[in-house]
Amino acid sequence: MSRAESTALSTAPSSTLASRFHRPRSLWLSFAVLHLLILGLLMPLILSGQVLSDISFYRQWAFDGIDHGLWRGISVEWVYPVGALLPIVLAAGFGGFLYQLGWFVLFTILNFIGIWFLTRPRSEPGYYAAYWWMGATAILGTVAVGRIDGMTAPMVVVGLLLLTARPYLAAAILSLATWIKVWPAAVLFAIVVASRQRLKVILSGLLVTAVVVAVVLAGGGARFLLGFLNAQGGRGMQLEAPFTTPGLWQAIFQQNGAYVFEDTVINTREVRGGMSEAVGSVMNPLLAIAAIVIVVLLLWALRRGADVQNLIIAGSLALVASFIVFNKVGSPQFQLWLAAIVAVGLFYAKEQWRFPGYLMLAIAVLTTLVYPIFYVQLYELNPWIAVVLSLRNLAVVVLLGWAIREVVRLARGSGAAQRAQPPLG
Repeated sequence: MSRAESTALSTAPSSTLASRFHRPRSLWLSFAVLHLLILGLLMPLILSGQVLSDISFYRQWAFDGIDHGLWRGISVEWVYPVGALLPIVLAAGFGGFLYQLGWFVLFTILNFIGIWFLTRPRSEPGYYAAYWWMGATAILGTVAVGRIDGMTAPMVVVGLLLLTARPYLAAAILSLATWIKVWPAAVLFAIVVASRQRLKVILSGLLVTAVVVAVVLAGGGARFLLGFLNAQGGRGMQLEAPFTTPGLWQAIFQQNGAYVFEDTVINTREVRGGMSEAVGSVMNPLLAIAAIVIVVLLLWALRRGADVQNLIIAGSLALVASFIVFNKVGSPQFQLWLAAIVAVGLFYAKEQWRFPGYLMLAIAVLTTLVYPIFYVQLYELNPWIAVVLSLRNLAVVVLLGWAIREVVRLARGSGAAQRAQPPLG
């Protein structure tokens, strides 16, 4: 028997097994099992009229508006962009007692749409990306289903996948996602810098923004339209943020007066004292510098003829990762931002994106270990959980480094390909 025949026989069972999963029936059965499992875990809360942690705020905000006309972002200043009212109010369709069920249904619908788009070509990378996305969702668990970021992440997946064929619609979806939670703006920025469709993207984004502004103006909330920017600016270094790591260890070893402060108003914990104030003061400048560097690299890669599609995805990951690394806030749901872009990267270039795919799953596992599993131990300054968090933060920095390296690789690869072409004539 030849080596080729032996290899074919040894790989045939695994290939057959993979082909069984790369079918619509297997995919949607897996989707149903995952979401029914999530629903089952949520049932004690649903049947008792309770909700997961942050959803208690969403429910209060929804019914403050529905029952009392007090709309966040319109009647009063808010920590979120005003578009966040859309999913928050839609989830109230089952009433206050079943608000958790309404939130889960909305989450499931958006996840279904995201996975449908990933597998619409019925390609092997598409199925791989869809299963990967479901795996990341399962690992992040309560963070995925319990935060508003779980709504915007599949919107970003769909927006990126539609960009080439339907740029106006893609930009509208991404712009709406930005008005729900700011982070998709980084994806839009990457598209505007690197895409030939930038004019269409800008026009569509302006149209969505005009609609949002008109709604806010009609409600008399002009002065609160951009209030979410000010609300974030006054925050300290949150416990889980990457650059808080040195201050966290100072608090653990009781050095330089560092300590953990609980902000009950916005349900977060910060490290204060020690290095935290000095570090917090340079976060915005560092983020601006990082963004400028990444944009310059994107323009350089574009000038050298890099593949636009791959460049947009790598640039999106770089900008979003920098937004996380150089941020005073370090919430666990931020990992959904990264996961959405990695899923699209796996869809378009499975082999090149294997490393960030594996790394992202490790980040998801470490994130879930920190929150919700051992979060109490973290703010009690348990050093072992601090090690887990430190590793997670280091992994996010590595992911940022990989994304920047990928942009550089795309630029250099394009330049090398151009030099390898024979001269004309």
